[in-house]
Amino acid sequence: METTTAGAERKAQRMLDTQFARARAHLAHIEPGLVDFLHLARRSIIVNLPIQMDDGSVRNFVGYRVLHSRLLGPGKGGIRYHPDVSLAETTALAALMTWKCSLVRIPFGGAKGGIACDTKALSVDEQRRLTRRYISELGDDIGPFVDVPAPDLYTDAQTMAWVFDTYDQFHPGQNNLPAVTGKPLDLGGSEGREEATGRGCVDVAERFLELGGLPGLGGIEGARVAIQGYGAVGRAAARTFRDRGAAIIAVSDSSGGVLATDGAHLDLDLLDAHKAGGGAVVGFSGARNVTNEDVLGLDCDILVPAALGGQIHSGNAASVQARLVLEGANRPVTPEADDILHARGVPVVPDILANAGGVTVSYLEWVQNIENHSWSLDEVNVHLREYLVGAADRVVARWRSFPADCAESGLTADLRTAATVEALERLAHVTLERGIWP
Repeated sequence: METTTAGAERKAQRMLDTQFARARAHLAHIEPGLVDFLHLARRSIIVNLPIQMDDGSVRNFVGYRVLHSRLLGPGKGGIRYHPDVSLAETTALAALMTWKCSLVRIPFGGAKGGIACDTKALSVDEQRRLTRRYISELGDDIGPFVDVPAPDLYTDAQTMAWVFDTYDQFHPGQNNLPAVTGKPLDLGGSEGREEATGRGCVDVAERFLELGGLPGLGGIEGARVAIQGYGAVGRAAARTFRDRGAAIIAVSDSSGGVLATDGAHLDLDLLDAHKAGGGAVVGFSGARNVTNEDVLGLDCDILVPAALGGQIHSGNAASVQARLVLEGANRPVTPEADDILHARGVPVVPDILANAGGVTVSYLEWVQNIENHSWSLDEVNVHLREYLVGAADRVVARWRSFPADCAESGLTADLRTAATVEALERLAHVTLERGIWP
């Protein structure tokens, strides 16, 4: 049973506030009011969405869209469908998107949206009606140069096709393809978008190891990897890790997990066929069933929490045996767990770096749509790696520049703080270059 303490640690806004405060302490050279401004959302929208269900009844859903910043360009951020979607969570994730785009140096600000709903309890037609009503309510508060949505938790390319078609109906005679990213290829989607977040995780991990971030582990080949969250991100990460010579020893989804037996590794092709047949990874032949919590505590080289936020907290961080934690999900490690892992010498590659592949290829899709052409998968992957390697280089350089006496001075000096400082400092400089208006 989850402890009350762990539940409190997982509150999205509290985690964001802590992350911001830790980075802010390193930015004493910047005007305090300017730094504080970078923490605040520019605009928050709440919409009520009455939907006629398949049985003829009417049910109201609540949707949100938060635009955190447009300092670097239009807002950019996913739309998630989950029962726990709230204004506080959406606001926190929008800020993370701003910092992520700044860190990777793509010309977007941050945004996030979502609807509090359970897609497993909705038919495809109900999800389509819900999506269309949500987009029609947002109206001109989204658009190619205003705020550009993308897929997120429990939304996908089909959802984005509905988003595009709805927006297109209200804006005839324009090139509306760049109004949303993560679309199907037939509708202007980009090669490589679906696997971009997972693939990008591996690109970042590989570069971090090349830079000597983890003494004794110089590369991915031969590394033993465990993945919590075998959805779109986890699957893509697993396959990319495997293709680069790593061994996937365990994965899990919402039903539980499986661990390869006798020191072997999972056959991902057979595992995917098993999951497609039964909807879950548990029960896979040749592996032992384990819990999601078990996966977090496995003896491995790289642990990828790619499910929900707050999965590693003060109650279980001491049990993490991985040598490196790579955040495939948004904020799966709480600040208290960050401190425990940092003290134990376990680096955590933070979400705003590790999972930035999705927004990076969304940017590449947006560029292709604006220019009315498309790139090959190889071209997209080359661009993706260039952006992420550059970001990883900047984060590691910032991390290594922290004074040795940070702890004595009360300063946090982990990778998350380094990444956030790097992102916030750039945003502050851009604000001053643009000038405070009026």
